[in-house]
Amino acid sequence: MSQPETPLHDLVPADGTRDDEPSITEVHGTIARFEMAYSPPADERTVFGPPVGQRWPSLVWFAFTAAVLVSVIIAYTGSSNSRLYVWVVEGDRGRPLPAWILSLFIFASGVATVARARMRGVVVTGEGLEARYLMALGVPRIQKWTWAQMDRFVIDKKRIMVELWNGTHEVLPAVQDTQKLGDLLERIAIGRKKDVTRLRD
Repeated sequence: MSQPETPLHDLVPADGTRDDEPSITEVHGTIARFEMAYSPPADERTVFGPPVGQRWPSLVWFAFTAAVLVSVIIAYTGSSNSRLYVWVVEGDRGRPLPAWILSLFIFASGVATVARARMRGVVVTGEGLEARYLMALGVPRIQKWTWAQMDRFVIDKKRIMVELWNGTHEVLPAVQDTQKLGDLLERIAIGRKKDVTRLRD
């Protein structure tokens, strides 16, 4: 005994019209955006430091100051017949400031230079963004915005711009990993229903 055939649902109605149902791509696109959404915890801090090009001058100076300090230590602990001992230790007799004190000051300036260079960058927190700039004469400047103050992010391969609620724009400091920062901000923007513009070459 044969089973009755079950009528198949027409993919396209006879009159040629389609129901106003979301397409599979639209549904999947919504799911994809939902999965990308991210909201950082209130106590989370993600730090993006400056590019290597902005740090290498301070690293070179730090290396020089460290070499000066090591040379002075070797002079004080080495043989009294060496030229370094004669130039550093015996030369201190005619100097107003001993070489070991001067070398410590020089090394401290190297450490301070490295620390100041690392003041640049961007910090992403659960409450918003923190932009760290280094102005003329090495004066640091920090700007903070909450997520509620930011309306749109404009992201390209090298820089990221933030459009604020009052219509002004702020360009974030350059960071070492711009793509990672852009991806993180895009995920947060999706979660908070902010606009994101990706600039393509």
